[in-house]
Amino acid sequence: MRYAIHYTPSPNDPMTFAAASWLGRDVYSGHSIEPPPQTGLGMQELSYFTALPRRYGFHGAIKAPFYLAEGMTEAGLLRDLMRFAGAHQPFTLPPLEIAKLGNSYGLVPSWPSETLNFLAASVVQDFDRYRAPLSDADIDRADPHRLSATQLTNLHRWGHPYVMDEFRFQMTLTGAIVPADCARLERALRSVFAALLERPLEFANLALFVEEEPGAPFRVHSLHPMGRVSARKIA
Repeated sequence: MRYAIHYTPSPNDPMTFAAASWLGRDVYSGHSIEPPPQTGLGMQELSYFTALPRRYGFHGAIKAPFYLAEGMTEAGLLRDLMRFAGAHQPFTLPPLEIAKLGNSYGLVPSWPSETLNFLAASVVQDFDRYRAPLSDADIDRADPHRLSATQLTNLHRWGHPYVMDEFRFQMTLTGAIVPADCARLERALRSVFAALLERPLEFANLALFVEEEPGAPFRVHSLHPMGRVSARKIA
């Protein structure tokens, strides 16, 4: 079992419905979802372009997937995540926009948020004790030879290269896209998400994601509302 701590909108948020339709899977229920009709892409084509983010579910990564360290338990992780979330106030994200992320597409804030960056760094630091050390294979998969000195330090210290000062919030919506497909993918994304990007999105929960066995799709295990000490299990 692997765990991750992420942001994802609440189950009833319109952004959650749109993302579930785009990716073909609801990150809460795990159920397959019919694709949106207006993309101009065929069903198989859309499925191909979204295969990787579909497995990980719609989210903005805060603490990357990890195995529990020796002596740590899921119950302890849930208890501490509930307390952590309750001690931090909800806030409004900067407006999200569709952006090219290397060779993929996703949603990113229109400008940096110090509140978001501070929260992400706090999660990485406070929950590092729950993370089992990376194996040599884990480090190799991170392609350490392509990392900067700071990113390599982060990988060994925190288990992921893109944390602390290297953190950039993003909600990935496609896998790798070749240049010839970029224009129509961007048009398709705008047809699904453009109207939703005009409304503010609240960062009001931290979500515990789980991967029940290697290669299985990640799903939301529980939502932990910020600003009050409570958590509710997602059935």
